[in-house]
Amino acid sequence: MKYAVDLHIHSALSPCADNDMTPNNIVNMAVLKGLDAIAVTDHNSGANLRSVSICAEKNGLLLIPGMEVETSEEIHIVCLLPDLERMQEFHNRIQSSLPAISNRPDIFGRQLIMDENDNVTGEEQQLLLTASSLSSDEVIELVRELNGAAIPAHVDRSSYSMISSLGFIPPELGLKYLEISKDCDVPEFRFTRPELDRYRLIKSSDAHYLGDILERETMLDLEELSIQAVIRHLAQHVQ
Repeated sequence: MKYAVDLHIHSALSPCADNDMTPNNIVNMAVLKGLDAIAVTDHNSGANLRSVSICAEKNGLLLIPGMEVETSEEIHIVCLLPDLERMQEFHNRIQSSLPAISNRPDIFGRQLIMDENDNVTGEEQQLLLTASSLSSDEVIELVRELNGAAIPAHVDRSSYSMISSLGFIPPELGLKYLEISKDCDVPEFRFTRPELDRYRLIKSSDAHYLGDILERETMLDLEELSIQAVIRHLAQHVQ
């Protein structure tokens, strides 16, 4: 059966996201747009995921715990984990790999931590818009050790993508899916990058504002609607 997903959404924890990207607002907008499952993927942190999970469960929406990690090569990778416990382990590992730089809200924006009622319970002081000391290989390996799925983010873009940073997708990574941005012209992108024919492309919103969350346009054919089914589908390695 096919299910509508958006697997790259930022909450107000990401300093570049609008402060209206609260747990309830994200979930309600996703439901309004007819989505079956979402992933909230803040920069280098999973601190708002438990709150979003509570809201999603109340509204019958599946939440896949996620994070957008910036690697040492300045590559963004969408990392999806099978549960909040393993996401916490992943969160701790990524946080320990970040440089000790404090956020400047006046420059980068606030990094809001919220509860399930959209109350601000704190602000992340560590700057999240920065590169981890972990390479893309190390991040992908860590995700797989935790039984998750890793997808190189917005590979069609000219910055913070695996193609813009490395010039290619290393085949030894054994990836199945690559993410393309919301406005990507897929036929043109396929035409200009024939070497990527071995990969499946998944379109996500990378939403920083509520209105940017996808409609029912990205569909996954799954045996059931569950976190495990989504990750199994995305994480199958190509040979």
